Formats: sequence, structure tokens, C-alpha cells
Amino acid sequence: MAARMLAIYGKGGIGKSFVTANLTARLALNGKRTLQLGCDPKHDSCNTIFNGHSLPTLGEVWRKFKEAGQEEMLQIGDVIFRNELAPNVPIYGCEIGGPEVGRGCGGQGISHGFKVLERLGMDRWNLDFIVMDFLGDVVCGGFATPLARSLAEELIIVVSQDRQSLYAANNIARAAQYFRQMGGSTQLLGLIVNRDDGTDTVDRFCAATGIPILTRIPQNQHVRMLTDACRLSLEVPQFNAIFSDLVDRITRRAIPPCTDYKPLEYDEFLRVFDAVEPPGEPMRAEGDELLRAAPPVGVPYTRTILAQVQPEDAEQARIMKLMEKVGFYVTGIDRTHKDGITVTSGATEIRLGEPTDLEHKLALLNGLARSGHSFAFIDVRQVDAPYFG
Repeated sequence: MAARMLAIYGKGGIGKSFVTANLTARLALNGKRTLQLGCDPKHDSCNTIFNGHSLPTLGEVWRKFKEAGQEEMLQIGDVIFRNELAPNVPIYGCEIGGPEVGRGCGGQGISHGFKVLERLGMDRWNLDFIVMDFLGDVVCGGFATPLARSLAEELIIVVSQDRQSLYAANNIARAAQYFRQMGGSTQLLGLIVNRDDGTDTVDRFCAATGIPILTRIPQNQHVRMLTDACRLSLEVPQFNAIFSDLVDRITRRAIPPCTDYKPLEYDEFLRVFDAVEPPGEPMRAEGDELLRAAPPVGVPYTRTILAQVQPEDAEQARIMKLMEKVGFYVTGIDRTHKDGITVTSGATEIRLGEPTDLEHKLALLNGLARSGHSFAFIDVRQVDAPYFG
């Protein structure tokens, strides 16, 4: 039976990795075979459950295999790692990672990472839970992968008693609702209030949206110091009790899915904080206002725009130019013996195959680009039988 997949989302810096690490550790200590999957280019999700080790990322390992022309030889043990939380209590971890800093699309790196894991047979692994720790808000198709493709069975959002984290939660809940309306199956369970200071801001947000609070994790200086030292908060009895209760309810499926909730519009969201948007429109800058001052005298500055992708050869460079002419900005290009040339444009994967009959393939892509629709996958390897969705 396939593992039960749980996605943890929330604003960056809100404590998703803290929540995920203690949740997965408690699951493992309860006898559940559990994999923690870090889905953030910073690749710092699994440090706590691996005693401070920074795991090699799937992206780094895959690039090394690719450079050696051996990507088809990648094995599970190259990207999935194991630790023992106690004697005979294993826990598994993987950091998907992302592109090098300043180069490439982080969301596309997440999408590619899931494809690699699927090729390694993730749906057949002998696991009870896969818990995914996702970067920040749902900012693009790559980071929305568990929702868009219904990879996650359940979704939990981590918040705190502040407007920014709840604004992100509102957007994440809206994305979850959208994908369910499009036929997806991921269920929202509710919110975890981290660093709870005892105020009622989250309660007011939940009353307005209909989203339940699953548990509250209080502020605690000792726990913060444990976390900074890459140690689990389960060492503290109060926190062990909080996570034990949450894990018990998740395992028994005692938390009903939240289906009847309403993400807030901007004016409704502001009312939660007793605020209102001012009437009218914001003041517009005058057309020449920013050009009024004379430029400073000195050495002129020339701005250089660096391409995100450096083509490996002239053929790839030509394909990149052609793709951009028909409306697809290239964020990745790859070639394998099996699939030929594959281009990524943000969260869209486009399989061109061999560089033959490009005129017809580009005509099809041009039509799709002009349609105004977004696509996760486009296959034009066979011009007479294209596929997209």
C-alpha cells in the first residue's frame, strides 16, 4: 500500500521545519515508517532528525550523475538517507534542494525532484508516511506540486499570531480549494499555531474562514535553544504531549477534512485585524517624477542580464532561442537517450524529443502559448499525436 502523504505549508520562517521534524520523529517513535521530504532550496528541513547533518540534496546528486552521463544509474540510496532516533527506530530523510543560488527556478527544481523520486518508485516504497516540508507560500506551480497533482492526501498549514503568516495561510487555503474544484483530492485538515503567544488573532481568522485549529504550540525559550542545537522538542514533556496527541489523531484519521471553508477577500481579511482599505486608489507618481533629477556624473553603469540557463552546445542554444520566440522562457534544458530534448519553462515541462521536424513542433507550441492556458506537461515528440495537460 502506498505511503500516506502529508504536506506542511506556511509562510517562510514560521517554523514548518520545526513542526515537521517533531511530527515525523513522533511518528517514527510510534512505530510508523516515516520519510521526511524537504522541499526547499535551502535544504535545511532534515537537520534536526539527522543530529545536525546537512543531507546531500537530490538536485546536487542528480547533477553529478548527469554530468557523468549516468543519470539513469541513480539509486534510492544516493538520495534517501537513514538515521536511528533510538535503537531499532529508523527515520528516513531526503532534501530535494534546488538550483545553484541565483541560477534557475526553485519551483522547477521541486517539480524535477518529484519526477526523479517517482522514477525511483516512491509510490511502492515500504513506508507508512511521507511528510513534505514546503517552502513558504504557494508561489508557483512547482511549489504547488502536491496540491496540483494530488500527491498529498492531506494538507496542514503552520501559522502564528501575526498578519503575514495568516495572509500566506489564506492564499494556501485558496490554492487548495482551487485544485479541489479542478478535480484534485488533497484535503485541508487545518492550522497549527506555532509560537502561540496567547492572543486570539488566529481564532478570529478561523472564525471568519471556517478553518479549524488542530493544535497550539506555545513559545518556549528552552525549546528554541534545543531547535537551534538541532535537537527535538520531544525532550520537553509538554511538547512531547502536544505532538503525541496530534500524531495520534492523524494516525487514527480522527481529524475530519475541512471542506466547508471560505478563503477571505482582501477587505474581509483586513477586517479580521480591525483594519480597512482606504477609499479610492493610491496616489500615482507623475510621469516624469522619477526622471526629474539629472543622472550622476561618472562611469556609466551597464546592466547585464544573465540567462538562467547556459546551453551546453550550439544546438541547445538554437532551441532556446526558438522556444523563447514562441512564448516559452527557458528555465531548464536537458537531453537524455530515452526522451531526447526536454525543456522546462517555469513549472511547465516540454518534451521535444529529437531536434527534427522543429517547424511543426514549434507551431504547436506557439498555439498553446497563445491559448492563455497554463500547462504542467507538454509532449510534442510525436507531432501527429501531441499531448498536453
